[in-house]
Amino acid sequence: MKNIAVIGAGTMGNGIAHTFAQNGFKVCLIDINEKSLEKGIMTIATNLDRMIAKGSITEADKKATIENIITYTDIKDGVVNADLVVEAATENVELKLNIFRQLSEICDENIILATNTSSISITQIASVVNNPSRVIGMHFMNPVPIMKLVEIIRGYNTTDQVTETIMELSKKLGKVPVEVNDYPGFVANRILMLMINESIETLYNGVAGVQEIDTVMKLGMAHPMGPLQLADFIGLDVCLSILNVMYDGFKNPKYAPCPLLVNMVMAGKLGVKSGEGFYDYSESKKAEKVAKMFEK
Repeated sequence: MKNIAVIGAGTMGNGIAHTFAQNGFKVCLIDINEKSLEKGIMTIATNLDRMIAKGSITEADKKATIENIITYTDIKDGVVNADLVVEAATENVELKLNIFRQLSEICDENIILATNTSSISITQIASVVNNPSRVIGMHFMNPVPIMKLVEIIRGYNTTDQVTETIMELSKKLGKVPVEVNDYPGFVANRILMLMINESIETLYNGVAGVQEIDTVMKLGMAHPMGPLQLADFIGLDVCLSILNVMYDGFKNPKYAPCPLLVNMVMAGKLGVKSGEGFYDYSESKKAEKVAKMFEK
């Protein structure tokens, strides 16, 4: 595989494009919004500058990485030469199904189609594709250029060959792939979101404040980031979406989102992306928090 198409220029999409491009792959970064593409490329450049300042890459590495990325607003143009397509659009079932319907029509039936979904069924996504055996989950962690884990999720029809190909590809990116099966939330979010939701319930019930809850988990459980701060970083809307997927999938009340989380999302308090969540984020603080992630 040499040519990678990444659909979606948001936080995960530009991070995935960055990672492939930095490792020598030719990347087509696709988004229907030109401004999102411009912002995505700026984010990649900024994060590369942080790596230069840290001494982990050179100016030449940055130049080569940026030159490996071409942007497109038309999905058909962007995937025409792709050996692999990685969808990283918003965590919305209908949106993803529509994208994969298009890919099924555009791409050769042997092209592997991966999704970066953090909770939605791979089998459901594959059901709209003419060759569902080539659909697989490739769940990167945020920030993608830094985090080592990639959850590799097999759908019901995903072949061994496709799975092995994506496992090996992930290793070439310097990642540690872990194969899991297709159940709501997979492994990472099935466990993580319960912890985050319970942390929000703890706050909602008045047991302790935001900083107190996060401090207990950081100092007592050796977590690098408290669960409420992590929820802000992920996006409270994303957390809510994942919990709803698991609640619908398992029909178990333990996955029901806390009312406080629901209200915060409805009020537009989504965390870092909106400037306010469990913590208040000015633009300078937001940049500082992202910078610290790249310093680790």
